[in-house]
Amino acid sequence: MPSIRETRRLPYSAEQMFDLVADVDSYPEFLPWVVATRVRRDSDTEMTADMLVGFKALREKFTSKVVKEHPHTINVHYIDGPLRDLDNNWTFRDVGEGACEIDFCVDFAFKNLMFETLAGQYIDRAFRKMVSAFETRAEELYGSNSSSAQSVA
Repeated sequence: MPSIRETRRLPYSAEQMFDLVADVDSYPEFLPWVVATRVRRDSDTEMTADMLVGFKALREKFTSKVVKEHPHTINVHYIDGPLRDLDNNWTFRDVGEGACEIDFCVDFAFKNLMFETLAGQYIDRAFRKMVSAFETRAEELYGSNSSSAQSVA
């Protein structure tokens, strides 16, 4: 199963970034390819949500269970949709001076191996575009608390 991981240090608190990622209803406003979302159930610790993604004429719906441990982790578990599996995990850790380190990992598997091979050529670029969209959204919501974000090796 292909996997992508990114660790970033951002000039926002872990709580701010947790709240941004947990706000699934707002995804269509800033995430590329997200056409619509619908939160079926939501509590402080768990959410079930649908996400409609699209590119040109192609549209697919994903249903996920989101497990939240405020403000430290968000784990998204795939329930239904066009893939065989999709899990993403967010970890938020305050590192002082109003900044946090975010670790984001996504694992996915397509039902069709040929499609997985084709998509694998583009998934890294798409992933980077989505990470950038979360960073831009944080700046819009919380302002620029310091200089730019940094990748952590």
